[in-house]
Amino acid sequence: MNEALLRSLTPSVLGILVRRGADFAAAEDAVQDALVEAIRVWPADPPRDAKGWLVTVAWRKFLDQTRSDSARRRREDLVDEEPPPGPTPDVDDTLQLYFLCTHPSLTPSSAVALTLRAVGGLTTRQIAQAYLVPEATMAQRISRAKRTVSGVRFDQPGDVATVLRVLYLVFNEGYSGDVDLAAEAIRLTRQLAAAIDHPEAAGLLALMLLHHARRAGRTAPDGSLVPLAEQDRRRWDTASIAEGVGILQAALARDRLGEFQVQAAIAALHADAPTAEETDWVQIVEWYDELTRLTDSPVVRLNRAVAVGEADGPRAGLAALAELDDSLPRHTAVAAYLHERDGDLEAAARLYAEAAHKAPNLAERHYLTRQAARLNAGRGR
Repeated sequence: MNEALLRSLTPSVLGILVRRGADFAAAEDAVQDALVEAIRVWPADPPRDAKGWLVTVAWRKFLDQTRSDSARRRREDLVDEEPPPGPTPDVDDTLQLYFLCTHPSLTPSSAVALTLRAVGGLTTRQIAQAYLVPEATMAQRISRAKRTVSGVRFDQPGDVATVLRVLYLVFNEGYSGDVDLAAEAIRLTRQLAAAIDHPEAAGLLALMLLHHARRAGRTAPDGSLVPLAEQDRRRWDTASIAEGVGILQAALARDRLGEFQVQAAIAALHADAPTAEETDWVQIVEWYDELTRLTDSPVVRLNRAVAVGEADGPRAGLAALAELDDSLPRHTAVAAYLHERDGDLEAAARLYAEAAHKAPNLAERHYLTRQAARLNAGRGR
Protein backbone atom coordinates (compact mmCIF):
# COMPACT_ATOMS: atom_id res chain seq x y z
CA MET A 1 0.00 0.00 0.00
CA ASN A 2 1.47 3.34 -1.12
CA GLU A 3 0.51 5.57 1.81
CA ALA A 4 2.44 8.52 0.36
CA LEU A 5 0.32 8.34 -2.82
CA LEU A 6 -2.91 8.33 -0.80
CA ARG A 7 -1.84 11.33 1.20
CA SER A 8 -0.75 13.25 -1.90
CA LEU A 9 -4.14 12.65 -3.56
CA THR A 10 -6.23 13.62 -0.53
CA PRO A 11 -6.48 17.40 -1.12
CA SER A 12 -7.39 17.12 -4.81
CA VAL A 13 -10.08 14.50 -4.10
CA LEU A 14 -11.51 16.62 -1.30
CA GLY A 15 -11.47 19.68 -3.56
CA ILE A 16 -13.42 17.88 -6.28
CA LEU A 17 -16.16 16.88 -3.82
CA VAL A 18 -16.47 20.43 -2.54
CA ARG A 19 -16.66 21.77 -6.09
CA ARG A 20 -19.51 19.33 -6.77
CA GLY A 21 -21.53 20.84 -3.95
CA ALA A 22 -20.57 18.86 -0.85
CA ASP A 23 -20.07 20.89 2.28
CA PHE A 24 -16.55 20.70 3.68
CA ALA A 25 -17.29 18.62 6.79
CA ALA A 26 -19.28 15.97 4.94
CA ALA A 27 -16.81 15.88 2.05
CA GLU A 28 -13.86 15.43 4.40
CA ASP A 29 -15.60 12.55 6.20
CA ALA A 30 -16.36 10.90 2.86
CA VAL A 31 -12.75 11.22 1.69
CA GLN A 32 -11.49 9.68 4.92
CA ASP A 33 -13.92 6.77 4.43
CA ALA A 34 -12.62 6.34 0.88
CA LEU A 35 -9.02 6.27 2.14
CA VAL A 36 -9.92 3.52 4.61
CA GLU A 37 -11.57 1.58 1.79
CA ALA A 38 -8.47 2.05 -0.38
CA ILE A 39 -6.23 0.65 2.35
CA ARG A 40 -8.52 -2.39 2.52
CA VAL A 41 -8.98 -3.00 -1.22
CA TRP A 42 -5.91 -1.77 -3.08
CA PRO A 43 -3.31 -4.33 -1.94
CA ALA A 44 -5.28 -7.10 -3.67
CA ASP A 45 -6.84 -5.05 -6.47
CA PRO A 46 -4.91 -1.82 -7.23
CA PRO A 47 -6.78 0.62 -9.50
CA ARG A 48 -5.40 1.89 -12.77
CA ASP A 49 -6.56 5.44 -11.95
CA ALA A 50 -5.98 5.95 -8.22
CA LYS A 51 -7.38 9.47 -8.12
CA GLY A 52 -10.47 8.56 -10.15
CA TRP A 53 -11.11 5.56 -7.89
CA LEU A 54 -10.90 7.73 -4.76
CA VAL A 55 -13.19 10.39 -6.22
CA THR A 56 -15.81 7.79 -7.20
CA VAL A 57 -15.77 6.02 -3.85
CA ALA A 58 -15.69 9.25 -1.84
CA TRP A 59 -18.62 10.68 -3.82
CA ARG A 60 -20.66 7.53 -3.22
CA LYS A 61 -19.83 7.70 0.48
CA PHE A 62 -20.96 11.32 0.51
CA LEU A 63 -24.24 10.47 -1.23
CA ASP A 64 -24.88 7.68 1.26
CA GLN A 65 -24.28 10.08 4.15
CA THR A 66 -26.52 12.72 2.61
CA ARG A 67 -29.41 10.38 1.87
CA SER A 68 -29.35 8.89 5.35
CA ASP A 69 -29.49 12.25 7.11
CA SER A 70 -33.07 13.57 7.32
CA ALA A 71 -31.80 17.03 8.24
CA ARG A 72 -30.16 17.30 4.84
CA ARG A 73 -33.06 16.18 2.66
CA ARG A 74 -33.25 19.58 1.02
CA ARG A 75 -29.76 19.10 -0.44
CA GLU A 76 -30.64 15.93 -2.29
CA ASP A 77 -31.89 17.85 -5.29
CA LEU A 78 -28.34 19.06 -5.81
CA VAL A 79 -26.47 15.83 -5.22
CA ASP A 80 -28.97 13.03 -5.88
CA GLU A 81 -27.46 11.92 -9.14
CA GLU A 82 -23.94 10.61 -9.43
CA PRO A 83 -21.90 12.37 -12.13
CA PRO A 84 -21.29 10.28 -15.23
CA PRO A 85 -18.07 8.26 -15.30
CA GLY A 86 -15.08 9.81 -16.96
CA PRO A 87 -11.73 11.40 -16.20
CA THR A 88 -11.54 13.44 -13.01
CA PRO A 89 -11.01 17.17 -13.55
CA ASP A 90 -7.36 18.20 -13.54
CA VAL A 91 -7.85 21.12 -11.13
CA ASP A 92 -5.58 21.55 -8.12
CA ASP A 93 -7.64 22.79 -5.19
CA THR A 94 -4.87 22.28 -2.67
CA LEU A 95 -4.20 25.99 -2.22
CA GLN A 96 -7.85 26.73 -1.50
CA LEU A 97 -7.86 23.91 1.04
CA TYR A 98 -4.87 25.47 2.76
CA PHE A 99 -6.76 28.74 3.05
CA LEU A 100 -9.92 27.02 4.24
CA CYS A 101 -8.07 25.01 6.90
CA THR A 102 -6.35 28.12 8.23
CA HIS A 103 -9.46 30.27 8.41
CA PRO A 104 -9.08 33.13 10.93
CA SER A 105 -12.05 31.84 12.95
CA LEU A 106 -10.01 28.76 13.92
CA THR A 107 -7.56 28.59 16.80
CA PRO A 108 -3.97 27.81 15.81
CA SER A 109 -4.19 24.28 17.26
CA SER A 110 -7.42 23.58 15.36
CA ALA A 111 -5.98 25.00 12.14
CA VAL A 112 -2.93 22.74 12.46
CA ALA A 113 -5.04 19.65 13.13
CA LEU A 114 -7.42 20.37 10.24
CA THR A 115 -4.55 21.06 7.84
CA LEU A 116 -2.89 17.75 8.74
CA ARG A 117 -6.17 15.91 8.26
CA ALA A 118 -7.58 17.56 5.11
CA VAL A 119 -4.42 18.57 3.24
CA GLY A 120 -1.91 16.16 4.75
CA GLY A 121 -4.16 13.12 4.62
CA LEU A 122 -3.25 11.97 8.14
CA THR A 123 -5.74 10.00 10.16
CA THR A 124 -7.17 11.29 13.42
CA ARG A 125 -5.22 8.60 15.26
CA GLN A 126 -1.93 9.68 13.67
CA ILE A 127 -2.53 13.34 14.52
CA ALA A 128 -3.52 12.46 18.10
CA GLN A 129 -0.36 10.37 18.48
CA ALA A 130 1.79 13.18 17.18
CA TYR A 131 0.26 15.63 19.67
CA LEU A 132 0.25 13.11 22.53
CA VAL A 133 -3.48 13.50 23.20
CA PRO A 134 -6.27 10.88 23.24
CA GLU A 135 -7.76 10.09 19.85
CA ALA A 136 -11.23 11.10 21.10
CA THR A 137 -9.90 14.53 22.08
CA MET A 138 -8.36 15.08 18.66
CA ALA A 139 -11.53 13.83 16.94
CA GLN A 140 -13.56 16.45 18.80
CA ARG A 141 -11.08 19.19 17.91
CA ILE A 142 -11.16 18.28 14.22
CA SER A 143 -14.95 17.95 14.22
CA ARG A 144 -15.38 21.42 15.72
CA ALA A 145 -12.93 22.87 13.20
CA LYS A 146 -14.80 21.28 10.28
CA ARG A 147 -18.11 22.66 11.50
CA THR A 148 -16.54 26.11 11.80
CA VAL A 149 -15.38 26.23 8.18
CA SER A 150 -18.29 24.36 6.60
CA GLY A 151 -20.15 27.56 5.80
CA VAL A 152 -17.15 29.33 4.32
CA ARG A 153 -17.22 29.90 0.57
CA PHE A 154 -14.63 27.73 -1.10
CA ASP A 155 -13.54 30.44 -3.54
CA GLN A 156 -12.81 33.14 -0.98
CA PRO A 157 -9.25 34.46 -1.07
CA GLY A 158 -7.10 33.39 1.84
CA ASP A 159 -4.20 34.81 3.79
CA VAL A 160 -0.88 33.31 2.75
CA ALA A 161 0.79 34.56 5.94
CA THR A 162 -1.65 32.53 8.07
CA VAL A 163 -1.06 29.39 6.01
CA LEU A 164 2.70 29.80 6.40
CA ARG A 165 2.35 30.34 10.13
CA VAL A 166 0.33 27.13 10.50
CA LEU A 167 2.88 25.14 8.51
CA TYR A 168 5.63 26.58 10.71
CA LEU A 169 3.71 25.40 13.78
CA VAL A 170 3.46 21.92 12.28
CA PHE A 171 7.21 21.87 11.61
CA ASN A 172 8.06 22.93 15.15
CA GLU A 173 6.12 20.00 16.57
CA GLY A 174 8.95 17.82 15.26
CA TYR A 175 8.51 14.09 15.70
CA SER A 176 6.36 11.92 17.91
CA GLY A 177 4.17 8.88 17.36
CA ASP A 178 4.43 7.24 13.94
CA VAL A 179 4.24 10.48 11.94
CA ASP A 180 7.27 12.72 11.44
CA LEU A 181 5.59 16.13 11.54
CA ALA A 182 8.77 17.97 10.56
CA ALA A 183 9.04 15.91 7.37
CA GLU A 184 5.29 16.29 6.79
CA ALA A 185 5.56 20.08 7.14
CA ILE A 186 8.38 20.12 4.58
CA ARG A 187 6.26 18.07 2.17
CA LEU A 188 3.27 20.38 2.54
CA THR A 189 5.41 23.53 2.26
CA ARG A 190 6.99 22.20 -0.94
CA GLN A 191 3.48 21.73 -2.26
CA LEU A 192 2.50 25.27 -1.31
CA ALA A 193 5.70 26.85 -2.66
CA ALA A 194 5.10 25.11 -5.99
CA ALA A 195 1.50 26.36 -6.11
CA ILE A 196 2.10 30.05 -5.40
CA ASP A 197 4.67 32.62 -6.49
CA HIS A 198 5.55 33.97 -3.04
CA PRO A 199 9.08 34.56 -1.69
CA GLU A 200 8.00 33.91 1.90
CA ALA A 201 6.73 30.45 0.96
CA ALA A 202 10.17 29.78 -0.50
CA GLY A 203 11.76 31.33 2.58
CA LEU A 204 9.83 29.01 4.88
CA LEU A 205 10.77 25.97 2.81
CA ALA A 206 14.44 27.01 2.94
CA LEU A 207 14.22 27.54 6.70
CA MET A 208 12.70 24.11 7.25
CA LEU A 209 15.30 22.38 5.09
CA LEU A 210 18.19 24.13 6.83
CA HIS A 211 16.90 23.32 10.30
CA HIS A 212 15.98 19.75 9.38
CA ALA A 213 19.46 19.21 7.93
CA ARG A 214 20.92 19.48 11.45
CA ARG A 215 18.48 17.01 12.98
CA ALA A 216 20.83 14.03 13.24
CA GLY A 217 23.35 16.09 15.21
CA ARG A 218 20.90 17.48 17.76
CA THR A 219 20.76 14.45 20.04
CA ALA A 220 23.34 12.10 21.52
CA PRO A 221 22.90 8.30 21.35
CA ASP A 222 21.26 8.40 24.78
CA GLY A 223 18.67 10.92 23.54
CA SER A 224 20.14 13.92 25.36
CA LEU A 225 20.29 17.33 23.67
CA VAL A 226 23.48 18.45 21.96
CA PRO A 227 23.76 22.26 21.65
CA LEU A 228 24.59 23.73 18.26
CA ALA A 229 28.19 24.60 19.17
CA GLU A 230 28.91 21.00 20.20
CA GLN A 231 27.20 19.18 17.32
CA ASP A 232 29.16 16.92 14.99
CA ARG A 233 28.73 18.82 11.74
CA ARG A 234 29.68 15.73 9.75
CA ARG A 235 26.24 14.36 10.68
CA TRP A 236 24.44 17.29 9.06
CA ASP A 237 22.64 16.64 5.75
CA THR A 238 24.70 18.58 3.23
CA ALA A 239 22.25 17.94 0.38
CA SER A 240 19.40 19.55 2.34
CA ILE A 241 21.67 22.46 3.27
CA ALA A 242 22.60 23.03 -0.37
CA GLU A 243 18.96 22.87 -1.45
CA GLY A 244 17.87 25.23 1.31
CA VAL A 245 20.59 27.77 0.49
CA GLY A 246 19.70 27.65 -3.21
CA ILE A 247 16.00 28.24 -2.52
CA LEU A 248 16.85 31.07 -0.11
CA GLN A 249 19.17 32.83 -2.55
CA ALA A 250 16.47 32.79 -5.23
CA ALA A 251 13.91 34.21 -2.78
CA LEU A 252 16.24 36.95 -1.51
CA ALA A 253 17.05 37.98 -5.06
CA ARG A 254 13.42 39.08 -5.48
CA ASP A 255 13.94 41.83 -2.88
CA ARG A 256 10.67 41.20 -1.01
CA LEU A 257 12.13 40.42 2.37
CA GLY A 258 10.04 38.67 5.02
CA GLU A 259 10.63 37.08 8.39
CA PHE A 260 10.97 33.50 7.13
CA GLN A 261 13.61 34.54 4.62
CA VAL A 262 15.54 36.31 7.39
CA GLN A 263 15.30 33.29 9.71
CA ALA A 264 16.52 31.11 6.85
CA ALA A 265 19.46 33.47 6.26
CA ILE A 266 20.46 33.08 9.92
CA ALA A 267 20.14 29.29 9.68
CA ALA A 268 22.24 29.34 6.48
CA LEU A 269 25.06 31.21 8.23
CA HIS A 270 25.11 28.56 10.96
CA ALA A 271 25.09 25.79 8.36
CA ASP A 272 27.83 27.44 6.31
CA ALA A 273 30.34 27.59 9.18
CA PRO A 274 32.80 24.65 9.10
CA THR A 275 33.11 24.91 12.91
CA ALA A 276 31.21 26.74 15.64
CA GLU A 277 34.20 29.06 16.14
CA GLU A 278 34.05 30.15 12.49
CA THR A 279 30.40 31.24 12.66
CA ASP A 280 29.89 34.75 11.27
CA TRP A 281 28.18 36.16 14.37
CA VAL A 282 28.51 39.76 13.22
CA GLN A 283 26.41 39.06 10.14
CA ILE A 284 23.97 37.02 12.25
CA VAL A 285 23.44 40.03 14.53
CA GLU A 286 22.73 42.15 11.45
CA TRP A 287 20.09 39.67 10.31
CA TYR A 288 18.57 39.65 13.81
CA ASP A 289 18.39 43.44 13.63
CA GLU A 290 16.44 43.04 10.39
CA LEU A 291 14.20 40.40 11.94
CA THR A 292 13.52 42.66 14.94
CA ARG A 293 12.49 45.42 12.54
CA LEU A 294 10.09 43.06 10.77
CA THR A 295 8.53 41.39 13.81
CA ASP A 296 9.43 43.32 16.99
CA SER A 297 9.20 39.95 18.73
CA PRO A 298 10.57 39.56 22.30
CA VAL A 299 11.71 36.03 21.39
CA VAL A 300 13.69 37.43 18.45
CA ARG A 301 15.27 40.00 20.79
CA LEU A 302 16.20 37.18 23.17
CA ASN A 303 17.92 35.24 20.38
CA ARG A 304 19.61 38.47 19.29
CA ALA A 305 21.07 38.87 22.78
CA VAL A 306 22.78 35.48 22.40
CA ALA A 307 24.18 36.53 19.01
CA VAL A 308 25.40 39.85 20.44
CA GLY A 309 27.11 37.94 23.23
CA GLU A 310 28.97 35.87 20.63
CA ALA A 311 29.81 38.80 18.34
CA ASP A 312 30.69 41.50 20.89
CA GLY A 313 31.35 39.56 24.07
CA PRO A 314 29.19 38.23 26.92
CA ARG A 315 28.83 41.56 28.70
CA ALA A 316 27.34 43.11 25.56
CA GLY A 317 24.98 40.14 25.41
CA LEU A 318 23.99 40.60 29.07
CA ALA A 319 23.34 44.30 28.41
CA ALA A 320 21.01 43.39 25.54
CA LEU A 321 19.35 40.77 27.74
CA ALA A 322 18.78 43.30 30.53
CA GLU A 323 16.41 45.22 28.23
CA LEU A 324 14.03 42.23 28.05
CA ASP A 325 11.33 40.90 30.38
CA ASP A 326 12.88 38.16 32.51
CA SER A 327 9.63 36.16 32.33
CA LEU A 328 10.31 35.35 28.67
CA PRO A 329 10.65 31.61 27.97
CA ARG A 330 14.34 30.56 28.07
CA HIS A 331 15.41 34.02 29.37
CA THR A 332 16.99 32.40 32.43
CA ALA A 333 18.83 29.81 30.34
CA VAL A 334 20.29 32.56 28.12
CA ALA A 335 21.34 34.51 31.22
CA ALA A 336 23.06 31.39 32.58
CA TYR A 337 24.99 30.86 29.35
CA LEU A 338 26.13 34.47 29.12
CA HIS A 339 27.18 34.58 32.78
CA GLU A 340 29.22 31.44 32.24
CA ARG A 341 30.86 33.00 29.19
CA ASP A 342 31.64 36.04 31.36
CA GLY A 343 33.32 33.87 34.01
CA ASP A 344 30.68 34.24 36.75
CA LEU A 345 30.32 30.52 37.36
CA GLU A 346 28.42 30.83 40.65
CA ALA A 347 25.67 32.91 39.06
CA ALA A 348 25.66 30.69 35.98
CA ALA A 349 25.21 27.50 38.04
CA ARG A 350 22.34 29.04 39.98
CA LEU A 351 20.65 30.28 36.81
CA TYR A 352 21.07 26.92 35.02
CA ALA A 353 19.32 25.21 37.94
CA GLU A 354 16.56 27.81 37.90
CA ALA A 355 16.15 27.46 34.13
CA ALA A 356 15.87 23.68 34.50
CA HIS A 357 12.78 24.10 36.68
CA LYS A 358 11.21 26.29 33.97
CA ALA A 359 12.16 24.06 31.03
CA PRO A 360 9.26 23.29 28.65
CA ASN A 361 10.27 19.67 28.10
CA LEU A 362 12.20 16.86 29.73
CA ALA A 363 15.15 16.93 27.31
CA GLU A 364 15.85 20.62 28.02
CA ARG A 365 15.40 20.08 31.75
CA HIS A 366 17.98 17.29 31.76
CA TYR A 367 20.42 19.36 29.70
CA LEU A 368 20.15 22.42 31.95
CA THR A 369 20.41 20.31 35.10
CA ARG A 370 23.63 18.76 33.78
CA GLN A 371 25.02 22.21 33.05
CA ALA A 372 24.33 23.32 36.62
CA ALA A 373 25.88 20.13 38.01
CA ARG A 374 28.96 20.53 35.82
CA LEU A 375 29.62 24.07 37.08
CA ASN A 376 28.93 23.16 40.71
CA ALA A 377 31.31 20.20 40.47
CA GLY A 378 34.02 22.43 38.97
CA ARG A 379 33.62 25.00 41.72
CA GLY A 380 33.79 22.21 44.34
CA ARG A 381 37.16 21.08 43.02
